[in-house]
Amino acid sequence: MIPHYKNVHNRFKINGFHFDKEALFQLAYTSIKEGKEHEKDLGVFLLDWLDDKEIITVTTSGTTGVPKRIAIKKQAMVHSAIATGNFFNLHPQDKALLCLPPRYIAGKMMIVRAMIIGLELDIIEPTSHLDSLFAHQTYDFGAIVPLQAENSLEKLNQFKKIIIGGAKVSDDLASKLKEVNSEIYETYGMTETITHIAAKKIGEEYFNILEHVSISNDDRNCLVIEAPSISDEKVITNDIVAILNEKQFKWLGRYDNVINSGGIKLFPEQIETKLASRISNRFFITGFPDAVLGTKVVLVIEGESKEIDLEIFNSLEKFEKPKEVVFVSEFVETDTKKINRNKTLEKIKVV
Repeated sequence: MIPHYKNVHNRFKINGFHFDKEALFQLAYTSIKEGKEHEKDLGVFLLDWLDDKEIITVTTSGTTGVPKRIAIKKQAMVHSAIATGNFFNLHPQDKALLCLPPRYIAGKMMIVRAMIIGLELDIIEPTSHLDSLFAHQTYDFGAIVPLQAENSLEKLNQFKKIIIGGAKVSDDLASKLKEVNSEIYETYGMTETITHIAAKKIGEEYFNILEHVSISNDDRNCLVIEAPSISDEKVITNDIVAILNEKQFKWLGRYDNVINSGGIKLFPEQIETKLASRISNRFFITGFPDAVLGTKVVLVIEGESKEIDLEIFNSLEKFEKPKEVVFVSEFVETDTKKINRNKTLEKIKVV
């Protein structure tokens, strides 16, 4: 029997202390009144979760467009939490870490998983690294973003299982993660699907979907997700995928980022993956108008302008090689610290 969203598991802990509903109210008020920013966000979420409404309003990250507010059923969040627990074999009293902002869906869902499954959740301030973890601390489960993984490789052995989401894991990072003695998964999902609906072990090619999820392609070859326990409507994405079977798919790139250069369709994300180990600064691939090709491939790098060694492009196919390199002193970011490509391009008056 699936737990109701009003239930709080009797094994649930935060930072070592048991909390029932009444105690959670007190924690929420104290966090809002006296806490740091992430603690205030925790308190706001707890009050939203514990009120009499059946829905909760969340904000999308704004990675691919303007951030928007959407309403999600609390019971759907419970279904998502159970699906994650089943996929990763989580049990009551397993220790988990929240190091993501409770303001956004990934952080909220770690809290919901803990309340519903009965996890013992430790909460630390969300930063770009995990330096605040002591060497003796170990966890059964944690959720991080690629930047945290990159900056905290030596800490990841303290987790039995880790999920990484929010941005694609580059080939360079994936090769480093393979040396970590933990089960590490890259996830696929978005706010509209209440975080991930699929995951794959680092180094694997295909994502495996969670329970009660069905997938298909639309006429653009973009992923269409049906998950009745999570969303009443189909979720039509802008992610171009290759579907292997009813349970597995390979992510190719964003439909809205595809570059048609001289009649050849190129996926910026795939080019970026090839370049990730060769460029130390943040960067991305985009397309600029071109009189001959229609659209030419352009490399946009964060930082001061300097000479580029063309050997960094040796791993690219002929049509993938950038025809121009543009430097931007500072990229525009979303609230969740991802690169906002459109806003960054506006700075150089291209879009």
